[in-house]
Amino acid sequence: MSEPAYPRVATLKTAAAFRGHLERSGIPLEFDDQLTPPDRSPLARSIAVNGVTVGNRFCILPMEGWDGTPGGEPSELTRRRWRHFGRSGAKLIWGGEAVAVRHDGRANPNQLLITNATLPALAALRDDLIAAHRERFGAQADRDLYVGLQLTHSGRYARPNEYDRPEPRPGAPNPLLDRRFPRGVRVIDDEELDRLVEDFVTAARLARDAGFAFVDVKACHGYLGHELLGARTRTGRYGGTLENRTRFLRDTIQAIRAGVHGLEIVVRLSAFDTTPFRKSEQGTGAREADADDPSTRPGFCVVDDDRDLDAALDESRAVVAMLQRLGVGAICVTCGSPYYNPHVQPPAMIPPLDGSEPPEDSLCGLTR
Repeated sequence: MSEPAYPRVATLKTAAAFRGHLERSGIPLEFDDQLTPPDRSPLARSIAVNGVTVGNRFCILPMEGWDGTPGGEPSELTRRRWRHFGRSGAKLIWGGEAVAVRHDGRANPNQLLITNATLPALAALRDDLIAAHRERFGAQADRDLYVGLQLTHSGRYARPNEYDRPEPRPGAPNPLLDRRFPRGVRVIDDEELDRLVEDFVTAARLARDAGFAFVDVKACHGYLGHELLGARTRTGRYGGTLENRTRFLRDTIQAIRAGVHGLEIVVRLSAFDTTPFRKSEQGTGAREADADDPSTRPGFCVVDDDRDLDAALDESRAVVAMLQRLGVGAICVTCGSPYYNPHVQPPAMIPPLDGSEPPEDSLCGLTR
């Protein structure tokens, strides 16, 4: 395996070495030479989320461990990871894991799945985290711990039965991405999206019954909820106008709110995207050469150049305003997709599925 084109942050052992790299690379990222002592650190302060006082500002974001059982239950590897979450001291567990709301929405045959059958194991997973937190920090330490579960359908990136057999259910046609699936894609239709809203409600009710305080309705990283936000090329009630493109997210949140009492809702949102990248002849990621006109191609808040970012965020701002009106108490902002432009999400030093190396230093993505 070739050496990466950019140094790993871990190899920059001192503040001076880190600053020197930033200056040589023209990356305008500021940082402090010395850490603030823990008792005065802003990250140690409590924060209110959904009206709940969370004990500090360290957060565990939802992962896709893909190490559950074929039936969708946690394995010992999953349980160990969640115990580590508890021991970490982070007080906000933002989903912890991306859990599929139904089988065909799994991104991997070993992704967790929330059903009546898996409910006891998922409840025990949460209990393991809390027990590990108490064991390390004291019997009352979980009083300011806030634990949720991320609910997802993988859409275009569904692989529910075999890890090497894509079974895509995209939210909209996308010529640049569709051609990556030689066996073709079948866009999920309006009636199935209507039913999927109810599947999210059922999953949210199970999450509440398992003891989770909130659910994250996933709308990021190229998965179904995110792709629907950019479904400009889709016809019908879920495509075209922004009003239609936000329908699935809006209806899902409203239906959970109406049907699952005592459960809060948050959203993880890819606030902007870029055109898809793929492996170039040089081995690095490069933009698809035949990308369509940015005014008509599918995608949510797509930018081709960092200078265009502010204008591209107009629709993101509209979605955030909508989420506020719906009573969503917190939004986790991310961007892009690990499948077609992973370099915009630092650190991205591990090549994506197509094996390409990042076209920029991962610190550029962090600064962006």
